[in-house]
Amino acid sequence: MRKDLDMRHAARATGHKSNSHRTGTINIRTTSSDRTLIDRAAATQGKTRSDFMLEAARREAIDTILNQTLFQVDAVVYKRFVTMLDSPPKDNAKLRTLMQTKAPWESPA
Repeated sequence: MRKDLDMRHAARATGHKSNSHRTGTINIRTTSSDRTLIDRAAATQGKTRSDFMLEAARREAIDTILNQTLFQVDAVVYKRFVTMLDSPPKDNAKLRTLMQTKAPWESPA
């Protein structure tokens, strides 16, 4: 599990800002409107289109892989986990209030 956390942290915290180690290429076709959108987003972050797209694709790739992670535990840990899932949640007044509050887009203007 620690490896997964390290992988997710690395994906989010570090961007590959240097092109010195990049030797492969990825080519994709896009619409002009998608290219404009990507360029605009990259510019707001002060990044090149390539850096922006590579960082976004890398984050998504890591998330996809981590979502497929299998955790293996012994019978005792599994039983404790299932018991926690099957137990009713603890009372949480702040959460109850939050869940009963309408979202800003649901409120009359």
